[in-house]
Amino acid sequence: MYFRALSAAEIERYIAAEQPFDCAGGFRSESLGISLFEQVVGTDPTALIGLPLIALARALRELGYALP
Repeated sequence: MYFRALSAAEIERYIAAEQPFDCAGGFRSESLGISLFEQVVGTDPTALIGLPLIALARALRELGYALP
């Protein structure tokens, strides 16, 4: 996650609009929070929202669980 340079006014508008106080890191990447970033780099974007589902599915398959 690479935040772009943000002004105090941009941060205040984001906080007022999203009220992301219950979010890890204080942003919601699936909503207006994505506008805070310059770029997102990674192999599992679901890890930003919560449980890393790609990694979980891989681990379950390795343990022998049949997933689609």
